[in-house]
Amino acid sequence: MTGTRDGADRVVRVDPDDALDAVVDDPAAGGTYVLLFELSSVASVEVGALGRFDLPAGSYAYVGSAFGPGGFARAERHRRHLAGDDRTVHWHVDSLTTRREASFVAALLLPAVDVECAVARRLPPGPIDGFGSSDCACRSHLSVASVAVAEQCVTAVLDADRSV
Repeated sequence: MTGTRDGADRVVRVDPDDALDAVVDDPAAGGTYVLLFELSSVASVEVGALGRFDLPAGSYAYVGSAFGPGGFARAERHRRHLAGDDRTVHWHVDSLTTRREASFVAALLLPAVDVECAVARRLPPGPIDGFGSSDCACRSHLSVASVAVAEQCVTAVLDADRSV
């Protein structure tokens, strides 16, 4: 399967078998991303200074930005974690993506669009306050959400601001 774009070419969906450079024109340019993954069973995770949490099995969405060096290589790094290829923990989300219970479902990439906090605020509440949001005023950048819900939230944010 190859990556797919929405009708307005603003969102690129990356599925498990997709090569990032085959679905994004310029992966180094970066933008906002929504990482979608599942926990197959309860996962007990230590999230830095936030503490230890037991997360139930289910679908999760994590919203991040990839505007630094490497651009969407950051989202690709998370996908490698979920495949079990890398277990280095640096960010809050790594405490989940490095778990054996976690598997990659998809990633929604918004090239050259900075709507990380707008998407995070639109998603359903997350299980851990402060997760991934230590550099902003958002409650959390982790949500309990399916692919369909995440796609609806991204579309709503983009539709609300036609300048993006």
